[in-house]
Amino acid sequence: MIPTLRARFQQRFTPAGDGGPADRFDRRLIAPMVLGSVLNPVNSSMIAVALVPIGSALGAPPSQTAWLVSGLYLATAVGQPVIGRLVDMFGPRRLYLIGTAMVGVAGLLGSVAPNLGALVAARVLLGFGTSAAYPAAMHLTRSEAERTGRDSPAGVLTALAVSAQTVSVIGPTLGGLLIGLGGWRTIFLVNVPLSLACLVLGALRLPKATKIAKGADRAADAGGVPVPAARGIDLPGMALFAALLVALMVFLMKPRAEDWYLPVLALLAGAAFARRELRVPEPFIDLRVLGGNGPLLATFLRQFLSYTTAYAFLYGFTQWLEEGRGLHAAAAGLVLLPLSLTGLLVSAITGRREAVRGKLVVGSLVQIAGCAAMLTLQAGSALWLLAAVGALMGVPQGLNGLANQNALYRQADPARIGSAAGLLRTFMYLGAMAASAADAAFFQHGADTGGLHHLSLFMLAGAVLLLAVTVIDRSLGTLTPRKA
Repeated sequence: MIPTLRARFQQRFTPAGDGGPADRFDRRLIAPMVLGSVLNPVNSSMIAVALVPIGSALGAPPSQTAWLVSGLYLATAVGQPVIGRLVDMFGPRRLYLIGTAMVGVAGLLGSVAPNLGALVAARVLLGFGTSAAYPAAMHLTRSEAERTGRDSPAGVLTALAVSAQTVSVIGPTLGGLLIGLGGWRTIFLVNVPLSLACLVLGALRLPKATKIAKGADRAADAGGVPVPAARGIDLPGMALFAALLVALMVFLMKPRAEDWYLPVLALLAGAAFARRELRVPEPFIDLRVLGGNGPLLATFLRQFLSYTTAYAFLYGFTQWLEEGRGLHAAAAGLVLLPLSLTGLLVSAITGRREAVRGKLVVGSLVQIAGCAAMLTLQAGSALWLLAAVGALMGVPQGLNGLANQNALYRQADPARIGSAAGLLRTFMYLGAMAASAADAAFFQHGADTGGLHHLSLFMLAGAVLLLAVTVIDRSLGTLTPRKA
């Protein structure tokens, strides 16, 4: 069976110049695309089991260590669409190399950080560094469809989704093992070899110029940077977008009445951003096109809902395992291993068929079941029951992200696929921020069982809303492959 699958993969992704037909996806791109795209989910998930050890080592309460989560998501929520737009304009190669180099630097800084402030700064740098690879991968996928004249990226999109989902859910287990071997600083240091691998693969395999969408050829200089596109950078639009997200997400981290000015600032920045983007000829985000693309907006909403529930479980359930259930970080990581295995298995089985609507319906229904199961957990619940709940929540992990990614690929403007992919990740991080705020709200006095049950009700409401948004969206039933 394995040789057969390998043969099919090689046949499908044989590159031109490697002795294969020119109408096949260049499989040399797969390794740097996948490895770069997992840098963010692995760092997002490993930190889940490190929050308690870091707090103990640095004398920081949960309200402060939460910045280790929020800082990365704040940076990536801003960085993904900004860098995605730059990828669309300049091509993926240089942005990929710069971003993955930043990951290595951030890993080194985090491994020697003397206090929590320095650690948070390293996580912010890490967030910006991991923001380039996924938009670059989506851009390369579309450019290969242009080059080959074949719009059959299901295998590539599945590889990206499966790798991200797998690493995201296996991250707590990996983090627990690393902490057990060398302490919490090892979860930062592991970024150094990952960064080096990305730099080598990216330098050797990524093309110096790409072509995407009709009329969007990029003239490049000797270093692979398209010179004319620089005149179209909408720096004020990017700055206003960043101000909007920063104000909104800082408020979401810890909503308080005395911080009323933050949502007001977000509203003002949003209004100024919309006004500018509707007037400039080369906007950072083309709101005229985006506003008329209802299906894509619905996909962004589903991404937000999917990951609000997913991350609320990942962080909240993990903290409860350590504090409410009394497990060591390494043991908590092992309990979450079924989550990893189920997510991987489901993605691998369903990846070859897009079936966006069906995946989202099943994923939301299983999320509802998983949230209901969490309401039955107690401080003395058996380990097998905890693992079973994790396995159940792994099913939507393997379905929802892949479905939303496939939907975006069909719905987004091909010439802006990088920035659209970045926005998809931004809505994922907004969901993570909402989840982090929920965890902080329900675990004010520690991750006890009562707080877990209240968190479960919050997650249940989100899963029900996801099901409703999916069922009423008729456009999902009409998604079909389109010619490049």
